[in-house]
Amino acid sequence: MLRGDLGDSWFTSESVAQDLIRRFPATFEMTTAALLLSIALGVPLGVLSAVYRNSWIDNISRGITLMGVSVPSFWLGLLLIYVLFYLLRIFPPPSGRIGLLISPPDRITGLYLIDSLLTGNWKAFSSSAHHLALPVITQALVTLAPITRLMRSSMLEVLGSEYIQAARANGVPDRQIYFRDALRNALLAPLTFVALVYGNLLGGSVVLERIFSWPGIGRYALESIVVKDYNAVQGFVLLAAVLYVLVFLIVDILYFVIDPRITA
Repeated sequence: MLRGDLGDSWFTSESVAQDLIRRFPATFEMTTAALLLSIALGVPLGVLSAVYRNSWIDNISRGITLMGVSVPSFWLGLLLIYVLFYLLRIFPPPSGRIGLLISPPDRITGLYLIDSLLTGNWKAFSSSAHHLALPVITQALVTLAPITRLMRSSMLEVLGSEYIQAARANGVPDRQIYFRDALRNALLAPLTFVALVYGNLLGGSVVLERIFSWPGIGRYALESIVVKDYNAVQGFVLLAAVLYVLVFLIVDILYFVIDPRITA
């Protein structure tokens, strides 16, 4: 284990470590893009929902979060495939990371978008971006709801604190209060949740990878469990545990940056 020798997979007849190394970039690319999209949408939506509490913005935000936490990811994925691929033909079929008639870019990082940019393979970039869009949108919509809800509740708690009331009494502009004083402290609670979600997603989004024929480690783990390939299953569990530790280590470092009380 210390040497990275996880044994061989009798299902693929290759080293488990090599299987995981080859498949991990697919999971990393999809989950990272989905998480960035959900943060980019969820944080502003949660802030606006808290700032304009009980307004139409808040009502729309709460409606979105309610639907997001109520809809299973597999059902949402199938619905988006039916509407955006089958009916509207906006996105390609869920057939993996790239079109069947297009060669993947030369492997540098294993991330198709990055590798196609580095090699100047624009056909591969366009195809991989289109194939990446549907699973990313599905995963982002599922993750968006709890991030928005947590951001709203955290922002409301901070806005009700004494130092915010004192800043308002001293005539500090609302924009400065919201985006300099309140937002930074309100990010602490959602940050922990984002780390938990990211570690879980990096450990393999089994259902979505299966639905979208995505060759990531989640699908690899599912196939290994079905055929009782124990070496592969153990390798996957070990990798997922390491990813969780790394993600929370990064979050602990970010706490020092965001919260000055920790450094003090």
